Amino acid sequence: MKASDLDGLKAIANPKRLAILGWLKDPRAHFPEQRDGDLVKDGVCGVFIADKLGVSQPTAHVHLATLTRAGLLTAKKTRQWIFYKRNETRIAALKKAIGGEL
Repeated sequence: MKASDLDGLKAIANPKRLAILGWLKDPRAHFPEQRDGDLVKDGVCGVFIADKLGVSQPTAHVHLATLTRAGLLTAKKTRQWIFYKRNETRIAALKKAIGGEL
């Protein structure tokens, strides 16, 4: 198993981060429409993710940064907002690595 796979496993070891990944799989079902970006094309604003988690924006940022560093999310800054969406290629690679190790 590669070091990047270990980073991915550490990132998904937290239930809040797993919830984020689950919600972002179908963002229209879990988040309200955004003024500055399309939920699917651009990703979901970190403010909405913090609200859904029920945590402060700085706490949500820690979770989102962990997932981004592990490559499981991509982040895109638009004006003062950061939008997050799943990196399906990286998620598939991590799933494959986990399956191969078990």
